[in-house]
Amino acid sequence: MSTFNPDKLFVEYRDGVTPTQPIIPRHYTLTHSDITAELFLTIGFRFAEDKITQMRDEVLGEWKLVNDHYVYHVYLEIDAQFNLPMASIRNAVFRRELPLALQAIRYGDRKFFRVHSFLDYSPILIHFNSTYPSLQTTEYWGTFAMYTYSPS
Repeated sequence: MSTFNPDKLFVEYRDGVTPTQPIIPRHYTLTHSDITAELFLTIGFRFAEDKITQMRDEVLGEWKLVNDHYVYHVYLEIDAQFNLPMASIRNAVFRRELPLALQAIRYGDRKFFRVHSFLDYSPILIHFNSTYPSLQTTEYWGTFAMYTYSPS
């Protein structure tokens, strides 16, 4: 896993979303630059479709209310337009980099988590979206409390 560098994270709020409100709807689009290693987090009422490229290597997340409990859902496109061997490699890369992505989201929206501290203990569900049954899964990845950034 790469190391999270908060100096390389840039956050943009859209659609009237503020650093603290609302919980729902609150959609996160995390993208990156392979050249500069910068991360770009866009938080709005909808996913930032203008930030999504043909590579489909973004991390999309949103809060949902399930049985009166908040759950954070993440959506990853494993296949894009790739065959099974390439999709398997993408799956491995997503899994390797996902802790950094969750740490970036948690850090980028830290004021929100400070105001709604109970959300640090809400479950995170990752949806690995694939046309290949062996790669199509939904998994529990802990809570945001596990991905809190603290400088060493």
